[in-house]
Amino acid sequence: MTEHFDVYCGLDVGKSEHHATALTPAGERIFDKPLPQDETRLRKLFTGLGRHGRVLMIVDQPNTIGALPIAVARDCGCEVAYLPGLAMRKAADLYPGRSKTDARDAFIIADTARTMPHTLRAVDRDSEVLAALKVLSGFDADLTHECTRAINRLRSLLLQIFPSLERVFVGTILTRTLVLDLLIKYAGPTGLREARRGNVLRWARNHSRKDPTKLIDEIFTALGEQTVTVIGTDAVELVIPRVAAQIKELKHQRAIVAAEVEKLLDDFPLSIVLMSMPGVGIKTAATILLTIGDASTFTSAGHLAAYAGIAPVTRRSGTSIRGEYPARSGNKQLKNALFRSAWIASCHDPLSKAYYEKKRGQGKKHNAAIICLARRRCDVIYAMLKTKTLYETKTPKAA
Repeated sequence: MTEHFDVYCGLDVGKSEHHATALTPAGERIFDKPLPQDETRLRKLFTGLGRHGRVLMIVDQPNTIGALPIAVARDCGCEVAYLPGLAMRKAADLYPGRSKTDARDAFIIADTARTMPHTLRAVDRDSEVLAALKVLSGFDADLTHECTRAINRLRSLLLQIFPSLERVFVGTILTRTLVLDLLIKYAGPTGLREARRGNVLRWARNHSRKDPTKLIDEIFTALGEQTVTVIGTDAVELVIPRVAAQIKELKHQRAIVAAEVEKLLDDFPLSIVLMSMPGVGIKTAATILLTIGDASTFTSAGHLAAYAGIAPVTRRSGTSIRGEYPARSGNKQLKNALFRSAWIASCHDPLSKAYYEKKRGQGKKHNAAIICLARRRCDVIYAMLKTKTLYETKTPKAA
């Protein structure tokens, strides 16, 4: 943000109380007091500061506890910006003292915005779609973590009492609806053995669209590889169906959230632009939109790549240190989204696959080649968002 403002108001937000420090362009303090999480007091502050001219309100937390100050500031005609946590910590090292107080943090936020405006990021645009998308994406992330924990717990339980049976459910097989239903109904190896292969196969055929014969044969082959009963099997088999039911419910909730996200993206034109590119699906498009919006705050594709952490970092010192190294910083969510989309594109898109193989031919390892591809695709994504044009398919030869 390079615009000129007459007042820079840094707000160190808190659950019940904030601390606000307002500075003029010359660095003079015109306000430095704590404020309650109250609309009336916040509105009085922003209205008073507005008498000095254009006001930029900067927060260190734009979500949850910072949502009300942002809404009130915008309603009062103030501009709003966000100082990322990493930039905040680096900026704090430039100021004397090591104390950690709300007043000091609020001053650092305001002074950093005044002296280093390039460190600021735009807060979510005035878009109900993006606001709803952020809530749903956060909920989906929580569901994903819970589902992963439940899957690991289920694997651990099976491994504890019957390792050979756990090996049957390699990869994503364990999360298949049929497998989860089997574990819910029969609870584990004891229940499967007592039901016998014929009955289990008959039940599986009635609850699966594909032929489950191969899976059932593998299950009963594994059951025949162990004759001893591990201590604690009865207790484990009480837990297995409950954990399997938990995974099934979490998957159902994720499907509902995904459908809602898809509906929201249908109402957002830029999502169609992004998803026209090979390797960019609903979740990747949602992550990109949430982290960079329409990319209007980035001056170039290189700026965007640096923010994502996929641009190489040059290190030179005299004649002994020369080279480029992978960046260790950047927005992790955006970096992961661009990396995953590039990986998928390298498998299915001929142009991306050709570029990936070219980099592998140059001696780069898999991850390095994917990062190079992600950096190349970042230029395309930036241009697509800027011009609001769909992806144009090319052949490797034409490119």
